[in-house]
Amino acid sequence: MDTNKILNKAKLWLNAPFDKETQEEIQNLIQNNPEELNDRFYKNMEFGTGGMRGVMGAGTNRINKYTLGKNTQGLSNYLQKTFPNKQCKVAIAYDCRHNSKTFAKSVADVFSANNIKVFLFEDLRPTPELSYAVRELDCDAGIVLTASHNPPEYNGYKVYFNDGGQIIPPQDGEIIDEINALGFKDINFDANENLIEFIGEKIDSKFIDAAVKNATVKTTKGRENIKIVFTSIHGTSITLIPEALKRAGFTDVHIVEEQRIPNGDFPTVKSPNPEEPAALKMATDLADEIDADIVIGTDPDGDRLGIAVRDLNHKMVLLNGNQTFSILTNFLIKKWDEQGKLNGNQFVGSTIVSTPLINKIADSYGVETKVGLTGFKWIAKMIREAEGKQDFIGGGEESFGFMVGDFVRDKDAVSATLLACEIAADAKSNKTSVYLELLELYKNLGLYKEHLISVVKKGIEGANEIKQMMTDMRKNPINEIDGEKVQYLYDYQTSVCKNLLTNEETAIDLPKSNVLIYQTVKGTKVAARPSGTEPKIKFYFTVNTALNDIVNAENVEAGLDTKINRIIKEMKL
Repeated sequence: MDTNKILNKAKLWLNAPFDKETQEEIQNLIQNNPEELNDRFYKNMEFGTGGMRGVMGAGTNRINKYTLGKNTQGLSNYLQKTFPNKQCKVAIAYDCRHNSKTFAKSVADVFSANNIKVFLFEDLRPTPELSYAVRELDCDAGIVLTASHNPPEYNGYKVYFNDGGQIIPPQDGEIIDEINALGFKDINFDANENLIEFIGEKIDSKFIDAAVKNATVKTTKGRENIKIVFTSIHGTSITLIPEALKRAGFTDVHIVEEQRIPNGDFPTVKSPNPEEPAALKMATDLADEIDADIVIGTDPDGDRLGIAVRDLNHKMVLLNGNQTFSILTNFLIKKWDEQGKLNGNQFVGSTIVSTPLINKIADSYGVETKVGLTGFKWIAKMIREAEGKQDFIGGGEESFGFMVGDFVRDKDAVSATLLACEIAADAKSNKTSVYLELLELYKNLGLYKEHLISVVKKGIEGANEIKQMMTDMRKNPINEIDGEKVQYLYDYQTSVCKNLLTNEETAIDLPKSNVLIYQTVKGTKVAARPSGTEPKIKFYFTVNTALNDIVNAENVEAGLDTKINRIIKEMKL
């Protein structure tokens, strides 16, 4: 969009229906900061893989009362067209971020102004509880105000449908069409307070009981003997996880007090992302001080978790997302097997960029692995389509998210925390450890090592650079990776898998997505995927080899790390 068009678009925000504060903010940008003005108006913020997420502020490319209001008005119109003969109901939750509580009430106002019943959480709550509440309260949709682990200046808006899962095609496209048909003057902010009901402890208690039921088993011993360090990293899970651990029978729990209080500035960490060891440093330091067995840290909205455990040298190490995914999946399937619940009609959910080890674990028990696109909304879709035909055991992805059973239809750090502690207690009572259990998996099924690189490209220029990178990788396919011939190129945008050795093409039976995956004859994989919610492109690397003896694990893993580094250098990343 050229400068004049952006300026004209911005000037519309200098009049009603925009409030005085917003008008002053835009006027200041017009006069003093044209570059920032361009970034705020060069596009309208769109739904991505996780909903809508962005920097807060005035403008069409920002999170604010009006962009959220327009989305909510569009969603209200969609719900009333989809369910014409009933009063629709929605549930709304929000996290610890700046403005989340205010935004949540503003969203509730718009729904109620459109004669939609609203269940609004009285205070901040983890995202998975919203997914649970949608089904528990028989709602037609749900909203969470959150930006997950993004920096403090971000916020976001996730939309859930009546199954408790995030919206998927064609719903998302139909909702976007409704939103795009509106102007900001069409938003009805005139709340009907009689239609807004505040909810809290009653739903909390039901959700915690469901998490305990799904994530623990009666046969596990020694819950009181496992020493746990937990940190919510200033986020929402502090509202539920300590009580959930208590109800499950875990009594030796130590909370990182400096990170207990919710705070949208996340003052003790550079990033509140449990994927990063630095985010859990205070927790692992406490674990070393008290000789804890396991560390759990959750992200701001309480749907993802990082786990640290003792390695063979008694050193506390952070498991990567694929390792956590593998350990949790193996334990769940094993317990289903021990309880005689496996009959060939069960499945687990994974994604195209997650470790192939999940498939091998499931295969070893005769359980199907359904593989979908990145994002838990696709696992929720698997569950919905399999209802009445197959049982869902659990599912996850490499980005530190996991789902235990189907009582929640999104990643859930509450039940996953209980499950991780259950595994640690079970292992300790059997004179082994979580880490040793992982090495046994590697010995039996192969040692898989993964790595992720995120290349950040901000603004208009950055978006174009990312687009060009994907275009180049499509037009000029890589033929060799670390000396291994590339056999398959999976292009999820064209829905074609091409065998580069034979030129044979086969169809990919998944929704279209801007993802490319190269796979060599030895199973090495490189995937490229632009983020749907952040200004970055992600590269996923997967390598594997046999592990003949656990004592060699450290050296074998180091060899795979070296291989990944060679590939990164080869690709000039």
